[in-house]
Amino acid sequence: MSESASRNERILVCGATGYVGGRLARRLLEEGYQVTCLVRSPEKLTKFSWGQHERLTVIQGELEDTEATRRALEKIDVAYYLVHSMQSAKGEYAQRDRELATGFRDTAQESSCRRIIYLGGLGELGADLSEHLDSRHEVGEILQSGRVPTTVFRAAMIIGSGSASFETLRYLVERLPIMVTPKWVKTETQPVAIRDVLRYLVACLDVDETAGKTLDIGGPDVMSYRNVMQVMAEKLKLRRRIILPVPVLTPYLSSLWIGLVTPVSSSIARPLSEGLKNRTVCRNDDAVRLMPGECLGIEAAIEAALGKTQQGDIETRWSTAGKIPGDPDWSGGTTLTDRREITVHGSVEQTFAEIRSIGGANGYWGAGFLWQVRGWMDQAIGGPGLRRGRRHPRDLHYGEAVDFWRVTKLVPNERLTLRAEMKLPGEAELDFQLEPSAAETTQVVMTARFRPKGLLGLAYWYAVLPLHGLVFPVMLRGIAKNVRG
Repeated sequence: MSESASRNERILVCGATGYVGGRLARRLLEEGYQVTCLVRSPEKLTKFSWGQHERLTVIQGELEDTEATRRALEKIDVAYYLVHSMQSAKGEYAQRDRELATGFRDTAQESSCRRIIYLGGLGELGADLSEHLDSRHEVGEILQSGRVPTTVFRAAMIIGSGSASFETLRYLVERLPIMVTPKWVKTETQPVAIRDVLRYLVACLDVDETAGKTLDIGGPDVMSYRNVMQVMAEKLKLRRRIILPVPVLTPYLSSLWIGLVTPVSSSIARPLSEGLKNRTVCRNDDAVRLMPGECLGIEAAIEAALGKTQQGDIETRWSTAGKIPGDPDWSGGTTLTDRREITVHGSVEQTFAEIRSIGGANGYWGAGFLWQVRGWMDQAIGGPGLRRGRRHPRDLHYGEAVDFWRVTKLVPNERLTLRAEMKLPGEAELDFQLEPSAAETTQVVMTARFRPKGLLGLAYWYAVLPLHGLVFPVMLRGIAKNVRG
């Protein structure tokens, strides 16, 4: 890229807190571009090393808000559209994505934006295309129907640490030596490494011929999902998996099974499962011809992703994307609380570091079986349970998922608040507040808050209250013990 381009072009990234967008924004800043991010929750950007970059401008707002979108597009040359509402809108995602794309197209063509770049999904065209892939294609068509030249990239499974596809694949292979699968396991796909997706997304800025084109991107390997699973097993140093495809296993049943075994919920797994029936192989080589470069094969891509996962070096994760509901006004309505405290012999820095390690493989400082049972109960009724885990064993930031919680407040060495995303007849949060005391001790106040919905909510609270009496003291003693060391 020329030095003049790095000084002059201003880039907007919509979807910067998502899996691809969070990595792309960093790459663009490293290349020297001026980058603007339109984000619903600016606090989410604090987890990124580039979140305070001098060439970064952050606009708070949502794509539904035309005025916020218009502000974000001011003086913008190129806009990346990396928005997908499947996680937040669930069954209504196709209609929501249609409306968002239409609104963005119309606003962009009234702005200085000279080009839009969109990342969609591969899939054979035709009436049998899944709703998920059809929606991805439709968004691209909507954006290309406007006056702003739009480059549409189409990718199949993206292999990278933290991606929904990669984590689903890894957990299935790790946990199931014998798999009964739908017949789509024989379908061919052409996975692509996240590294190569990012290279294409950035490289196209310098290749004028890519403007207005639809470009299929994939790695060098085309193979069935069955073979992809066997490659994953080999890289995990596991025995070959026994895979038994049967014609009667529907996408709905598959999604329930995926939701039970992997960190991905069944509501997200279902559209992904339906899309697996479609062959996802590149239909043209325009991307390779216009932006030549060596792409990772599937073995190298899986090795790289596993290496990052094992090192805890996961830059972005699928579970961070999506809307975070606003904090309830706990001062109004019927709010039930359970407040407990303990004095910890250690500094606030040591104590907060311990509290910030909550969940995932670290657990909850005791009563592990009861937490597991609670997780199984939540999964059984369609909640996330404990299977989402956490991105990093110690590092934690606003907006990240921790098992069936979401971080809604994080003030270093002062406060950590987790909002429950489990299935509940009400709204719940678990709050930790720290205050330094004399002689290198810290007062920890742990408060569970619950706003019940009707009589069922009240019944739930009083049913679990005795369990609080068992679990919460164990947690606090565990925190104190670990800090004391």
